[in-house]
Amino acid sequence: MIWDVALRKVLRHGHASFEIDVRFASAAQRVVLYGPSGAGKTQTLRMIAGITAPDAGRVAVADRVLYDSAIRSSLSPQQRRLGYVFQDYALFPHLTVRQNIAFARRSGWRNPPRRIDDPKVERWIAAFHLEPVAGHYPHQISGGQRQRTALARALVTEPAALLLDEPFAALDKGLRERLRQELRDLLAEIDLPMLLITHDDDDVLSLAEEVVQMSRGRVDGAAPGLALVAATTSTERAATAISPLTSATRHHAARVDRMAGA
Repeated sequence: MIWDVALRKVLRHGHASFEIDVRFASAAQRVVLYGPSGAGKTQTLRMIAGITAPDAGRVAVADRVLYDSAIRSSLSPQQRRLGYVFQDYALFPHLTVRQNIAFARRSGWRNPPRRIDDPKVERWIAAFHLEPVAGHYPHQISGGQRQRTALARALVTEPAALLLDEPFAALDKGLRERLRQELRDLLAEIDLPMLLITHDDDDVLSLAEEVVQMSRGRVDGAAPGLALVAATTSTERAATAISPLTSATRHHAARVDRMAGA
């Protein structure tokens, strides 16, 4: 099992509250959390990454337990070794492309020098064809180059898996299509698990091996399965229906209920 997630959290703002109760398990390399804005996708991703603390639950990625409230175990975001790409990319405006990528390899908050010499940083600069803009600042480069910089920064630490929060939302349609294909090819090349959140059908069709459909803070087991179209050759396509709720997911529901009642 690659993805093993069962998380519960109540978010409160004034007198209003919103409960997230998400459970899914999957052996797929590329999983997409799919649903409308406000479904709780980003908060779920942040809990998996360790950025936001859940109220209860368990997270394991590739059989490595990252969080388990039953035994009071919670690894820090750094210890979890998950590459994270924010929706707005979260690049440092005062650092160059090279420095932004190198920052992920620094301990503490000291900025890397402008003329840093790091073979791993240079590898990802080359992999994403960023050499011409490596000395530029984020405001001097295109949206696609900013996205590639954010991906390079997430990958330079050699993470165990990659988490992506709506990575194509700010790009125009043509660029989105090209970058989806680049990402798909890259993940296949380096054999890296990916969890992506989106409300865009095209992201699902292009990248998902399995879909977890979310609505109102929960996996929507009542929703119809989503058709995932996979190109088998340049002229032949096969469609596969994927159910958003698996038997493994139902097993998680019982387990988290026991945790919450403990």
